[in-house]
Amino acid sequence: MNISGKKHQADVIVKQVYRLPLGEILPTASRFGLYIAFTFSVALFSYLRPDSFFSTTNLTAILTLAAPLVIASLGLTVALVVNEIDLSLGSMIGLGGAMAVVLMSFCALDWKLAILCALAIAVIAGSATGAIVSFVGANSLIISLGMATVLTGMEFTLTDQRTIYEGVQSGYVALGQASFCGINLQVWIAAGLALITYVILERTEIGRYMYAAGNNREAAFLAGVPVSALRIAGFVASSVSGAIAGILLSAQSASAFSNAGQPYLLPAYAAAFLGSTVSRDGRFSAVGTVAAVLFIGVVQTGLTMLQLSTGSINLAQGLMLIAAVLLSLVGRRRRAA
Repeated sequence: MNISGKKHQADVIVKQVYRLPLGEILPTASRFGLYIAFTFSVALFSYLRPDSFFSTTNLTAILTLAAPLVIASLGLTVALVVNEIDLSLGSMIGLGGAMAVVLMSFCALDWKLAILCALAIAVIAGSATGAIVSFVGANSLIISLGMATVLTGMEFTLTDQRTIYEGVQSGYVALGQASFCGINLQVWIAAGLALITYVILERTEIGRYMYAAGNNREAAFLAGVPVSALRIAGFVASSVSGAIAGILLSAQSASAFSNAGQPYLLPAYAAAFLGSTVSRDGRFSAVGTVAAVLFIGVVQTGLTMLQLSTGSINLAQGLMLIAAVLLSLVGRRRRAA
């Protein structure tokens, strides 16, 4: 073959490469990217720390540490499904645990009633945020940020910005420390809530209405969907899940301390957005969120075992959130097309 023939053949190959269906490849890669990254991370850390990472003890520890984040992220996922942002999640995690511990410690309230009171505060806070956003038309980003400040102020007032550990009852502590069939109770609670969230979003009419309200609010309203009620329900779900996560965290440590929930805000959003990439149309889902939380737990544990600094771990979380949002946009643009 002469030089001109080879050049023509090369041009044909290049054109074929450029004609590859990148619009299909990118969404497909993004959809399975989480599972690929999860498998790669497990293999990598197992290779780097063969004696400690891939062991029953460590895997159980990962599940236990991930349980509160799973619960918080599931509630946030519900809010994101109806296209709302809730920045008060971290503050609600802190207040939920602090409220229960303070009621037991200072008021000698039974631990079950203390938990109910903490959950009631969460319902009130979520309902208030949702009502302002839905009926007043305020921006959820701003209102939830303001609610976060209010909840943090309540938490600081209750705890006086100190650690409280007196009077924490054994039944309460058991929620965070006891085990069933060798697995911490927190994991069972998280699994139960994940199943409930999955059934509601994927197998009920309410879930279909939520997705409809999140995709096109005006069209859903015209179709008879109770959009305002669903938006409020999204905020309530996020708030209550935050309170449950905070309760479990305080039960695990048998204490409450100020600002305990803020470190969970960024990972919760990272999990929700990263989990949305596993869906063909880029929508938020319970299955994707749980998978993303487990992936984040594996990465955090692996980096900790490699003795990296807290700053490096936070850097990795931030990069994962950015990547998750970008990959999520790929799926959403494909759905819009």
